Amino acid sequence: MQIILFVHPTFLGSQSMPRYANMIAEGMKHREHRVQIWMPKARFYNLPLKGAIKKWLGYVDQYIMFPFEVQFKLKHCAANTLFVFADQALGPWVPLVKNRPHVVHCHDFLALNSALGNIPENQTSFTGKMYQNFIRNGFSKGKNFISISQKTQDDLHLLHQGNIETSVVCYNGMNRPFEVLDTHLSRTVLGKEVQINLVNGYVLHVGGNQFYKNRKGVIEIYTAWRSNSTDSLPLLLVGSDPSEELEAAHQNSAFKKDIHFITGLPDTFINEAYSGASCLLFPSLDEGFGWPIAEAMACGCPVITTDVAPMTEVIGEANFFLIPKRPFDELLVQDWAVDASQQITNIVQLSDEQKKVCLDAGFESIKRFDTTLSLDSIEKVYQSILPIR
Repeated sequence: MQIILFVHPTFLGSQSMPRYANMIAEGMKHREHRVQIWMPKARFYNLPLKGAIKKWLGYVDQYIMFPFEVQFKLKHCAANTLFVFADQALGPWVPLVKNRPHVVHCHDFLALNSALGNIPENQTSFTGKMYQNFIRNGFSKGKNFISISQKTQDDLHLLHQGNIETSVVCYNGMNRPFEVLDTHLSRTVLGKEVQINLVNGYVLHVGGNQFYKNRKGVIEIYTAWRSNSTDSLPLLLVGSDPSEELEAAHQNSAFKKDIHFITGLPDTFINEAYSGASCLLFPSLDEGFGWPIAEAMACGCPVITTDVAPMTEVIGEANFFLIPKRPFDELLVQDWAVDASQQITNIVQLSDEQKKVCLDAGFESIKRFDTTLSLDSIEKVYQSILPIR
């Protein structure tokens, strides 16, 4: 099979999307398919300009220059070529091949739902709404789709404005191996790396500052728990440097000395971070998938997460410690945090037998997120759209 894979330009600096695109490209090559990668080149973007103008120059490269290049290349593509879009955010390019065999991978529709006013926690500017509508109009010309979760597929069907011929859920496979490590050794190794005493355990959060990650809610839950518990485990927020809002929440906590932002942690220590944690606290408002949940379960770490899809979809049968979504009304947040914090106490007080039942359910659930299984499923969809000739 001849596959043309459309991907985001490297000058955008994304990390997750290139990893996903690389998984597809290498996986299909391993299955003896021929893969070419098409992406915009940084032409206008490389001009020595800064600020907002640089972003707009990037748009020129992506949506004016690149389509001309694609139209020229299409003249030399065989009719039995499959055109694959690694992300539905590449929607503006879909109309270029709408009458050829194609498939669009869908990850999450958070930005579009925000632009449509469906997510009050994330207000979108006028230009942002225009941009998301531009993307929506584009991917709505597509007919074949692969979604990374049932939640993403449900959103696709609500937001797509045309006719969908193929729509399949193919779960992602973990992009690196995770395993259960010795708890006490992991705490010692990680504690030495971050210079914090972790021998008795800790509450862990992994994620960036995106609004939907709800890192502020992590601090609110932790503060409520410490206020009502005799335990004094520290909180580790592994990921980005704190935003101004997050730093303010940190400073307002009565337990700020035990709240630690861990930035720049080498990937080699992430397995230890999960394996040594007393629990992963992951109260996201929304996700495309929610990788830290699966990673934590693979490392034998109990998970506290939000009782909404796709978090519940990732948890599967291991749904012991679910909490409500953080309310938008700030007057209700304190009660929410107190109620949610009870789940930390529930985990800390687990007997060895109860913890084993919990972790075994997690191990069973993550069997769905195998890279080989994912690629096999994706290949099957590709072949249904463009049968081998």
